[in-house]
This record gives sequence, structure tokens and C-alpha cells, in this order.
Amino acid sequence: MNTESADTLSTTPAPSKPGTLQDVFGQSGVLAAAFSGYQPRAGQLQMAEIIRDAIADSRTVVIEAGTGVGKTFGYLAPILLAGRKAIVSTGTKHLQDQIFSRDLPQIKQLMGSTTRTALLKGRSNYLCLHRLERAMSEGRLKSPDWVTALHTIYGWSTRTRDGDIARCDAVSEEHGIWPLVTSTNENCLGKECPVFDDCFVVKAREAAHEADLVVINHHLFCADIAIRQSGFAQLLPEADVVVLDEAHQLPEIASLFFGSALSSGQMIDLLRDIVREQQAEAVDMTDLLGVLHQFELAIDPCVSALKNARTDRIAWLELREDKTIQAAFDTLETRLADLTAALEIAAPRGKGLASCHERAIQMRQWLSHFRRSEEITTEVRWLERREKSFTLNITPMDAGKTFSDVVESQPRAWVFASATLAAGSDFSHFTRRLNLNLALCQQTPSPFDYPNQALMYLPPNPPDPKTDPDYTLKILRAVFPVLKASGGRAFLLFTSHRELKKAADILEGKLPFPLFVQGTQAKAALLEQFRQSGNGVLLGTQSFWEGVDVRGEALSVVMIDRIPFASPDDPVRRAREAQIKESGHSPFAAMALPEAIITFKQGVGRLIRDVTDRGVLVLCDPRLQRTGFGRQILDALPPMRRTQNIGEIQSFFEQ
Repeated sequence: MNTESADTLSTTPAPSKPGTLQDVFGQSGVLAAAFSGYQPRAGQLQMAEIIRDAIADSRTVVIEAGTGVGKTFGYLAPILLAGRKAIVSTGTKHLQDQIFSRDLPQIKQLMGSTTRTALLKGRSNYLCLHRLERAMSEGRLKSPDWVTALHTIYGWSTRTRDGDIARCDAVSEEHGIWPLVTSTNENCLGKECPVFDDCFVVKAREAAHEADLVVINHHLFCADIAIRQSGFAQLLPEADVVVLDEAHQLPEIASLFFGSALSSGQMIDLLRDIVREQQAEAVDMTDLLGVLHQFELAIDPCVSALKNARTDRIAWLELREDKTIQAAFDTLETRLADLTAALEIAAPRGKGLASCHERAIQMRQWLSHFRRSEEITTEVRWLERREKSFTLNITPMDAGKTFSDVVESQPRAWVFASATLAAGSDFSHFTRRLNLNLALCQQTPSPFDYPNQALMYLPPNPPDPKTDPDYTLKILRAVFPVLKASGGRAFLLFTSHRELKKAADILEGKLPFPLFVQGTQAKAALLEQFRQSGNGVLLGTQSFWEGVDVRGEALSVVMIDRIPFASPDDPVRRAREAQIKESGHSPFAAMALPEAIITFKQGVGRLIRDVTDRGVLVLCDPRLQRTGFGRQILDALPPMRRTQNIGEIQSFFEQ
């Protein structure tokens, strides 16, 4: 729930069970009765009416709901009134948990709904009792911290009803122990598992198929589409209504899931599982461990060789003539072939080793296809390197056809919702990416009074980020008087980790306010400390541009360092740009600018989160003031007053 939570619960008796949207959102509706100070929002009712009509007519609608509209209730209410089978999908697991645990129970209670609901996540989000049992019996762990974590998880396993690892508060979801006690599609034994009847994944899927409304996430949704495309049974039940919240994330998530990948991490996971299965099923086959070790030794030279690559993300085609890289991968393939052959001999000894053999075969076939098949125009083969790992990727150029085939496969209502889907009033960039050519597109207005609640500060004579090596230092000097006027209480948002680190180094020990820097601790803990400080300054990159809600006086300034254009070196992006150019269009106008506008709107949306919030937006990039496309970006933002006068900022905060 977005803004309803800002109101306090009323003691007024609730009206009778609602039969219309006015009974929910109107001045005398259930929300007004439940929340003192509730004011109907035109945008929320408009959104709900569009969705009501889409459900009745089995239509596809794309809705940009302005910040503060209350879009979660805006789509849940018409679904509950219609009483139809529904799936609600979110961009993040955080929002998924929030909707299922907070918003959905609340609106159900207010509306007197008996709709059966279920939460469903991907397999790796659930504890695997079989793998937990194996980990406990083997006792080979890399550190005392892992031993403690394992025993904590074991204790939790006796109490949990659903096995959702997000509910194991004592062990962070980021802890390295979890892959040992959760399963993947590759290592799951399915019905052959000795604890299949108690499987948390199976139970969650059964509950989803029995429910009237299932809350999932986009990763699981796209995985379900990919499974259907391959001819296997779907994970999700059929539904009359599908709502895709945070829909602006869908095109990229769909591209990843409709492609395929192989990482060094997957190779390490296979090796770890082989060791476990060998100890359990073929302890006498020590030769297998020798072959396994040779394969393990072949992974690091690939990581080292990739340091010669021009960028962290690069098209495989560019690396085909690099003899060092190709030699390293030749050795890797040879060692993988040796391992596959050794596993063929070991496979009859047990189901676990047989599963590892199948995984090795698939890995070998995929790697051979990636390296040797001819380049085709419908996909991009590329590589991403990190400090100690790499991922090979095959990404489709256009995920839209696959997506639209699913949308058009049978009559149902499809709702794509987000606070940021349009570049200005133009939805074509989003609808083109997902091939939603027949969708009804609608913007619903924010209830916020931006001209009075917010002020946009465009520093005079800003430096040029392309030519000035001291750009970060100079924009921090420009924003400092704003921080002084606001008493801190600021997000300073950067488009790259490099610039964030520069800013952190410059500001360390020099600010009269507490400084919080992304990456120094977990995001949730950092946000909580920022809120509690009351006058903090937080430095963040992409993960703080969206999905972060800080209301009230704790956040009164948002600074954005540059226009968030995507990296020109990204291989998938370069291929798409080339395709757009070949079709006679401008890649900048058709892709780069709309994407930048949508991302920019996300960042700006951190500032005003409630009808009582007030704040200053500081935009440092000189191109916003000096170029035509900069003015396009400014015109696409909420209608704030603009100033270059620091005195006006001071007066704003003194009011």
C-alpha cells in the first residue's frame, strides 16, 4: 500500500461489504471509514476503473500511475470485486512480500473478501530438507560462521511452515550457506527425492494452484513462460487476470529469461554437488575426484585470461581471435569432457551422481554451442566478467514476440502498471519492447501538489561531466549550500559506482552530517540508520533510484549527478542500436533517450512520497539546461518550480 498507510486507522464502523469501486474509494467508502484523514484520489479511482473494464472485456492495459496514487489498492480492489482468478507479479521480492503480508490482507479485511491467496517464489527461495540433511551429516564447511549458520537453519527448519528463506531472520539471504541447503532445477531429484512429500517447493506450488489470487515476481513469471515455450508443464495456474506491477523492469528481465547463460558459479556448484554425491553414493571411486580437480583447475585460467578483454561486458565475437582466451576455454572444454566421461561411469551408482552426469552433459553441449555455432541476427552472445568469475550469455535481440504470444494466447485481462512507463506521455518505447501494440495506454495523475511541495534546483554554470576531471568535486560544492539549508536529510544519487566512490572519498570526515555510503553494509540496515539519524546524507547508485520509500522530514533533498544514459559498451545494447539504425531510425531517439527519461523519473520519485512531504531536487548535469533532449527530460518530470537561486532554496526550507 502506498499512501493509505500514511493515514491513521479510524474507529468509525466500516460500511457494508462493497459492491462497487465507489464503495471502496469514495468519500463514504471502506477506505474512508478505515483511515481517518482519508481523501479520495482521482488517479486511484481512475486506475481501478480502467482495470475493472479490462477484466470485463479481457483487454490489455498499460497504466502509468503517478507517485502517490496508491496503485497496489488500485489494482487489488477491482480484482477482489470481480472475484476472478488472478496473478499479481512484482519486480522485486521485497514488494512481493509486502503485498502478500501487508497490503493484501488489509484490503481483503476492509472489503470483507474471502478470496484464497498464495505466495509463490522461485525454487531457490525455499529450504530443501534433503540438501539440509546432507549438509548436516557431511560436516564439511568453509568456516565456523557457516557451521553456526547451518545449525541455525536446522533449528529454524523444525519450526517453519513454508520454508521461505526470507523468513529465517537469523541468517541473511545473502549468506553463502544458502546454496548448500536450497535446490536448483539441475540438482533437484524431483519425485525420486526421499523427502518429496515434505518438499516446500511442491507445497507452495500446490497452494498456488488452489488459490484464487497468487502473488509472484517477474523472474518466476518469465521462467514460467520459458517453461511453457519448451513444452513442459507450467509452474503457475491459469488466470483470468494478470497484473504486472513494476512493469518497467519487465523488458530486461524477459530478455534474460528468454535467453540462456552458463556461469563459472554454476560450474563450481556442480563440482560441489559431485563431491557430496560421491561421498554418499560412490566413496570408493576416488579417481572421480582427481578428474573433478582437473576441471576445477581449468576455471581460474579463464577468469585470468578475461582480464585482457576490453570491458567487463563484451560480445563473444570480439574475443574469438584472442588466443589466450580461446586457449583457456579450450582447456576448460577438454576437462569438462573428461569429467562428463568419468560421471558416465559413476552414474549407475546412485540418483545423485546420475543427476550430476546429466548436468555435465548439458553444460558441455551448451558451452560447445556458445563457442562454435554461427552468429545469428536474432540473438547476442556475450560475456560478463567479474573479479573472480564470469558468465557466458545468449540473449535474444527481441523478447517482445515471445511475450506477446503469451499475452495473445487466450482471452484474459493483462495489466502492466508502474510509476514510470512513459517518456513524457509516450508509451511506445515500453510497448514496442514487449510487442504490446494493441494495448490501451493511460496515465493517472499523482495526488501530490508538486509546484508547492517541491523545488527543482539547477545549479548555475555547472561543469561538463565529459571534459572536467573534477566534475564530482564541483557538483558536491554546488550541492553543499543546499545540504546546509536542509540540515542534511539527503540522497545523493550517482550513475556509477566510480563516481560514488569519488564522492565518498571527498566527503569522508568533511560533512557536518552523518554520512551513509551504499556498499558499506546491507541496504535495509543502511536505510534504517539513515531514517533514524534525522539529518543523514546517503550516497547511492542504481539500487537506490527505485523501490526506496523514505517519507517525512528524514529525506528532503535528492541530488542526481548525471542523466542516467546506459553504458554504450553493453554488447546487447550495441546490437539493438545497430538494428534500430538499419531500420532507418535514430537509436538515441528510439532507445537511449526514452530509457534515460524513465530511469530519471524513478530517481526523482524518491523525493516526494506523501502529501505532507516537501523537498528540493538538485539536478547537476549541464545537458539538462543546454540541450534539446535535456529540456525533453525536464518536461517529462513532475511539474516543480525551477530555480538557480540558492537564496530561494534557503527560503523554501525556512517556510
